[in-house]
Amino acid sequence: MLSKKTVVLGVTGSIAAYKAVDLASKLTQEGATVEVAMTPAATEFVSPLTFRAITGRPVVTDMFDSDVEFSIEHVALAERADVVVVAPATADIIARMAAGMADDTVCCTVLATKAPVIVAPAMHAGMYQNAVTQDNIRRLKARGFHIAGPAHGRLASGGVGPGRFVEVEELLAAIRQVLGKSVGLAGRAVLVTAGGTQEPIDPVRFVGNHSSGKMGYAIAEAARDRGATVTLVAAPNSLPDPAGVKVVRVGRAVEMREAVLKAAVGKDALTMAAAVADYQPKVVSESKMKKGAMSLNLELVRTPDILAEVKGIPIKVGFAAESENLLVNARAKLKQKDLDLIVANDITLPGSGFGSDNDRVSLIDRRGKVEDLPLMSKREVAEKVLDRVETFLKQMRTPSRKRIG
Repeated sequence: MLSKKTVVLGVTGSIAAYKAVDLASKLTQEGATVEVAMTPAATEFVSPLTFRAITGRPVVTDMFDSDVEFSIEHVALAERADVVVVAPATADIIARMAAGMADDTVCCTVLATKAPVIVAPAMHAGMYQNAVTQDNIRRLKARGFHIAGPAHGRLASGGVGPGRFVEVEELLAAIRQVLGKSVGLAGRAVLVTAGGTQEPIDPVRFVGNHSSGKMGYAIAEAARDRGATVTLVAAPNSLPDPAGVKVVRVGRAVEMREAVLKAAVGKDALTMAAAVADYQPKVVSESKMKKGAMSLNLELVRTPDILAEVKGIPIKVGFAAESENLLVNARAKLKQKDLDLIVANDITLPGSGFGSDNDRVSLIDRRGKVEDLPLMSKREVAEKVLDRVETFLKQMRTPSRKRIG
C-alpha cells in the first residue's frame, strides 16, 4: 500500500515531534518516499538533519530557502503528495489550517494540495478540549480532513487526559486506510472472524483449540489496507486490536454466532478464519470441578454451524484445517456450506498452521479450480485470498446481493 507512494509529513512544534521521526522511519521502510516539511517551532524539538538521515530526502523548513529542491515553486510538495500527514498537529497549526492560512510550509502545503490530509493532534488536554480547538477540528472534518487521535493518556505536562499523540502503528493504519480508498475494496464492507472459541467446562477449564488468530487478523488488516470497512469478530487470542478495524470480542461459539449474524447485515464478503469449536459441554458446572475419580465422563454436544447459517452475503470464504485427505475434506466443506472459496491448510506440514507466522495452503473455488500456494507469510496468504474476493465481486453483475456460480 505504501510502496512508491509519496507521503508529505508536516511536523509542527510539539514535544511529540520525536515520534514523527519513528513514523518517517517506518514509512520509509515500507517503501514510501517521505518528504518532510517542518515549522520553525518544530526545529526547536527535532533537528531537520534527523529527518534527512532517516528519509534520505531534503527537509523543507522555509518556503523561501533558495537552496532547497522546492524553492522555485513552494507548492511542489502539495502537488507531489499522495497523502499529507500533519503529525504532530498543535492547537496553533489546527487553528491556522482551519482558517486557510498559508504562512509556513506546512500550512501552505495543506492549502495547496488535492491529496487527502490526515491530522494527528497532540497537545495539552485543556487546549484540546477548549471549545475553539474543538470547533476548528469540526471545521477540518467538514472539509474532508481525516483526524487520527488523539489518544487519552499521560501528557508531557505530567497530567492525564486527551491530547496524547496517537500511537505510530495506529497512524500508519490510518495512512494505509486513506490511501486504500482508491483501491480494490474501496467502498466495500468486509466481515472477518479470527481466533479459537473456548467452550467452558467450569469457571476454570474449557474445550478449545490451538488457533492463534493470526490468519484472521492478517485478513482484516489487508482488507482495511485495500480500502474496505472491516468488522473483525475475534475469539480469545493474545493479539492487539488492529487499528482502523471494528473489533467485536467473543468467547464461545454461541457468542460468535450471535455477533456474526448481527454484523453480517449489509456486508459484501465474509471470511470465516476463526477456528470455532465443533463441540461444547452439554452441562457447564457453575463451580470449579474438584479432582476426584481417576476418570471423568464429559458429554459434548454440537456447536452452531455459523458459516452455514449466514445468508445474504454475496461472497463467503471458509477455512479447512485438516490433518488428512486435505482436498477431499475441503471440497466437501465448500459444497456443504455453499462457499465461494475455501482455504485448505494441512496442519501437519512443518512451519505451517496453528501458531505459525506462515502457511502453505490451497485455494479451491466453487467451480473446482485449485491453486496450490507455496509456504508464505499469513499476510501474503491474506492478500491472495482478497485477490480472489475482489475478482468475485467484480464478476457480479451488481455490487449488492447477487451470488456468482
